[in-house]
Amino acid sequence: MKFLSFLMLVVLMGTWAQAQDRLTGETFTTRSEILAHNGMAATSQPLATQVALDILKKGGSAMDAAIAANAVLGLVEPASCGIGGDVFAIVWSAEEQKLYGLNGSGRAPQSLTIDYFMDKGLSYVPFYGPLPVSVPGCVDGWFTLHEKFGRLPMEDILQPAMDYGNNGFPVSEVIAYEMASSYEALKDQPGFAQTYMPKGRPPVKGEVFVNKDLANTYEIIAKKGRDAFYKGSIAKTIDSYMKKHGGFLSYEDLASHTSNWVTPVSINYRGYDVWELPPNGQGTAALQMLNILEGFDIAKMGFGSTEYLHVLTEAKKLAYEDRAKFYADPEFNKIPLETLLSDAYAAERRNLIDINKAADSYPAGDMEIETGNTTYLTVADKDGNMVSLIQSIYSEFASGMVPDGLGFVLQNRGQMFNVQDRSHANALEPGKRPFHTIIPAFITKEGKPWVSFGLMGGAVQPQGHAQIVVNVVDFGMNLQEAGDAPRMRHRGSSQPTGSVMTNGGTLYLESGFAPETLRELSKKGHRIGFGVGMFGGYQAIGVDLENKVYTGASESRKDGQAAGY
Repeated sequence: MKFLSFLMLVVLMGTWAQAQDRLTGETFTTRSEILAHNGMAATSQPLATQVALDILKKGGSAMDAAIAANAVLGLVEPASCGIGGDVFAIVWSAEEQKLYGLNGSGRAPQSLTIDYFMDKGLSYVPFYGPLPVSVPGCVDGWFTLHEKFGRLPMEDILQPAMDYGNNGFPVSEVIAYEMASSYEALKDQPGFAQTYMPKGRPPVKGEVFVNKDLANTYEIIAKKGRDAFYKGSIAKTIDSYMKKHGGFLSYEDLASHTSNWVTPVSINYRGYDVWELPPNGQGTAALQMLNILEGFDIAKMGFGSTEYLHVLTEAKKLAYEDRAKFYADPEFNKIPLETLLSDAYAAERRNLIDINKAADSYPAGDMEIETGNTTYLTVADKDGNMVSLIQSIYSEFASGMVPDGLGFVLQNRGQMFNVQDRSHANALEPGKRPFHTIIPAFITKEGKPWVSFGLMGGAVQPQGHAQIVVNVVDFGMNLQEAGDAPRMRHRGSSQPTGSVMTNGGTLYLESGFAPETLRELSKKGHRIGFGVGMFGGYQAIGVDLENKVYTGASESRKDGQAAGY
C-alpha cells in the first residue's frame, strides 16, 4: 500500500517535471544552450557569471574570471563555498594544448590525532565546531592558479566581490532556502550569527545582504597576497580564534600549507577521453563507473529505462566500494589507480552485476595497499583557455566557525576522515589531506578540448558526472539537455569514514522517470526513494573548434546562469 501511494505521488510529480512546450529539444529541457564566440561563463549564481564576463571583457584570462566568480560566490552563496574551504581545478592551456590539474585542498592540523577520537569513543568526526576544521586551501589555490594562468592583477579580480560585500546584494531564491534550512544547528557557533544572521535570522529571498567583514578580508588578500592569509594578520586571527574555542588548527598549520599541481587521470569512453583529478578526491569513481558501463549497450537500453538505471546503479555501488577502501591522500598511501582504471578490472567488476537483481552488497577490490554542498563554475576565454573549477566548504555552512571579523566560515572537511580504523587508507593523521568529494571534470576528443563540466552535491558528484557523459555520448543530448534530464542518486554505499553497505542502499529517482520504470526497478530488488534538492547542480561549457563557438549550459535546479559574449 505504501508503494502504491508513493507511485501515485511520482505519477503526479512526473507530470510537473516536464518543461513548458518548446519547438525543439527534449521535453524536460528548460531552455536552449547559450552560444557565444568570444567567451563564456557558467556559474551557480548570475551575479558571479556577470562578474566573470566583465573580467573577460577587460582582457582577463579564463582563470582571472574564474577566480573573480569564485570570490563573488563565496559572498553570495556562503552556505556552499568560500575562502574557508578548498578548491580543485582542471585547466586547458590553449597555448600548450594540454590539461593541468590543481589540488588546492588543505591538511589536518598537526596537533590532532586519531587517538583523540578513539579516547573519547567517537566513531566519526562531528560535523560542527572546531574538530572537523582543516586548513583552508582556497586562497593558496587561487594564487597558484593565477601565477601560471592569470593576466590581471588580483586587486582588479577581487574588486567586484569587495563591491558587493560593501554595498550588498539581493539574496537569490535557492540560496536563501539553503541558508534558512541549515542555520539552526550552527547559530550558536562563535561568530556565526553575527555574520550570517544580522537580523536574528538568515536573509530571505530578495533581501539585501551586506558582508563588510568579508569585503575587508578580500581587500587584505588583494593588496598583500596569499601570505596575508597564511602567514599574516588573517592567519593570526584564525590561530587565536581556534585556540580560544578549543580548536586544533594553528598558525603553523596555515603557514606550512601548499597547493599541488597534479596530473589528471582519464579513461576513454566510446572515443571520448573523460578526465578527473586523482585522489584524495573521488573523481576516479566516475571513471570506474564509465568503464563498467562501456560493456553494456547503453544507447540501445534508452534513457530512463529500467535496464539502464539498474546497471547504472549497480556500477555506482561497485565503484563506491573501491572509493570507500582506496581513495585517500596519495602522500600517505600507494593507491592502485592503474589497476582501478584498467579495462581488465572493469570487466571483472562488471561480471559481478546480476542484470535481474539489485545487490545488497559488493566486495571492494582485493588490491593491497554522505552530505555535501559545493559550488562549481567553468569559464572559457577568447584565446581558447578553459577552466573547470570547483570550490567548497563541505556541508551547508560547514563547521559554523566564523573567525573574528573575517566574514567567512571555516570548512568542516575533516569530518570525512576515518577515525575508527587507524590502518584505513583514509584514517586521520596529522598533516594528512582528508578524502574529498569535490571534483571538476573535462572531456577531450582526439586530444582537443570538447567539454568542461562539473556537478555539485557531495557524494552525488561521480554519479552525476557519469550520467552527464552518458547523456551526451550515448543518448546524443546537448549540454543543456544533459543537465536538465532527470537524474538518479543512490545512497547507502560504504563510505571512507567507516560505514559499510549491507542492505543495498536506496535508489532515489528524480521527477520525470516513468512510473512503470520505478515499478520494474522495485521488482529487481531496488529500494526506491524520492527526494528534492539532492541531485546536484550542473554547469558546462562546450567548444566547437571548427566554428570557434562556445556552448554554455546551466541547469534549473540552482540559481545559476550561463552567459557569453
